[in-house]
Amino acid sequence: MSVDQDQMSRSKEQFVHSVFESIAHRYDRMNTILSFRRHKAWRKFTMKVMAVKPGDTAIDVCCGTGDWAIALAEASGTGEIVGLDFSQNMLKVAERKIGERGLDQQIRLIHGNAMALPFADNTFDHATIGFALRNVPDYRHVLREMARVVKPGGQVVSLELSKPTWAPFRAVYYLYFRRILPLLGKWLAGRYEQYRWLPESLAQFPDYKELARIMEEEGVFESVRVFPLTGGIAAVHIGIKKRDV
Repeated sequence: MSVDQDQMSRSKEQFVHSVFESIAHRYDRMNTILSFRRHKAWRKFTMKVMAVKPGDTAIDVCCGTGDWAIALAEASGTGEIVGLDFSQNMLKVAERKIGERGLDQQIRLIHGNAMALPFADNTFDHATIGFALRNVPDYRHVLREMARVVKPGGQVVSLELSKPTWAPFRAVYYLYFRRILPLLGKWLAGRYEQYRWLPESLAQFPDYKELARIMEEEGVFESVRVFPLTGGIAAVHIGIKKRDV
C-alpha cells in the first residue's frame, strides 16, 4: 500500500469511527426504520443458511450493538462467541443487550480493529461481519483476516447491502438511498452527514456478483456461495475455508 493509500485508509477509518460513535445510541432504532425491518429478516435468513451447530464458536467482526453475536450465541448454546468492534459506544449498547439476555458468560466483547484480529490462526468455526465490510479501510484484507482466524472448513460470512439488478427497482432504490435516507437521518436522529455516508460507502463497494468473484480470487476459500436478498438490496456471501490452508 502506498503512502497516499495508507493516509486515505486512515482517514476513512477515523471518519467511520466518528460516525458510529455518534449514532450508537440510536443505531438499532434507525436500522429498523430505514430498512423497513428487513435487516432482521436478512439476518434470520443468514443464520438459517449458516446452520450453526451446538457448541460452535464464532467471532462477529464489527459487531456493533451485538444483535448477530446474540443470534450466534443462541444458536450455538454453549460455544464461545466473540464480538469485536472499534466503537466503544456501540460496545456499550451491545453489553447492555447481552446482559439483559443473560448471555454475558457466553459472549465476550472486545474493543479491537477488524484489520488486525487479536486471535491465532484457526480459532473459530465461524467469522461473521454484518453491514460493515463496505466501511472498513480494506475489505480484501479484512476477509483474509477473517479467513485466517477460522478453522479449515469453517465459514466466513458477510451480510451486506448491495445494489439491485433490476433497472426500474434500482432507480427507485437509489432515489430512496441517496435522497430520502439522509433526510430521515437528519429528522429522526439529528444526523445528516452520518447518514449521507451510507449511500456514499455503497457506491464505492462492489455489487454482490463482483464481491463473490473477489472472494474466490483470494485463494483461501474452497467454495463461495452468494444469496441476493430483496431484489439485490442486500446479499449474503459465505466462503468455506480451504482444508489445506
